[in-house]
Amino acid sequence: MNIFRILGDVSHLLAIIILLVKIHKSKSCAGISGKSQILFALVFTTRYLDLFTTFISVYNTVMKVIFLLCAYVTVYMIYVKFRKTFDSENDSFRLEFLLVPVTGLSFLENHSFTPLEILWTFSIYLESVAILPQLFMISKTGEAETITTHYLFYLGLYRVFYIANWVWRYYTENFYDQIAVVSGVVQTIFYCDFFYLYVTKVLKGKKLSLPMPV
Repeated sequence: MNIFRILGDVSHLLAIIILLVKIHKSKSCAGISGKSQILFALVFTTRYLDLFTTFISVYNTVMKVIFLLCAYVTVYMIYVKFRKTFDSENDSFRLEFLLVPVTGLSFLENHSFTPLEILWTFSIYLESVAILPQLFMISKTGEAETITTHYLFYLGLYRVFYIANWVWRYYTENFYDQIAVVSGVVQTIFYCDFFYLYVTKVLKGKKLSLPMPV
């Protein structure tokens, strides 16, 4: 395991912790897309089914369990514990627009036509677009809380580190997974505009705001 993989995992975990702390301290999930969190929970569930079939390392197992638990705790806090603060009106992205094509693509393009492999492929494709409901919500409301932007920044940083991890593995191990790499690049592209706004506004102490949709 190389440093880029570890930094990616740390950034990913930090993003989730920031989100959970934000919800717990404010006792509110305002500005958080519950639909994105449902998609992330689905991503982890379908990807980590190999917990029951394959042992890779203690680190690998522990991280998978942590991500699964955090994903479902987040969904619980949004839809159960603090459901009265959930902004369902603005969290209006239609999930079928993502789930239907992702499901179809996972059956058409995969490494092997087996249940676990198809579900793993589904999770990779779904993760690349799971943040779209959150970005759609921000564009719809026109702004985002600073703590929410920090969450998105570290989530995007996780993908950047994973791209570096794939480059490293290609040159050191001659390993290349086209499905993971292409999906990861697509996901990173979605963050490009946000990264620019984060650096030019949030890091300068300004609130991230976007033009309201017409």
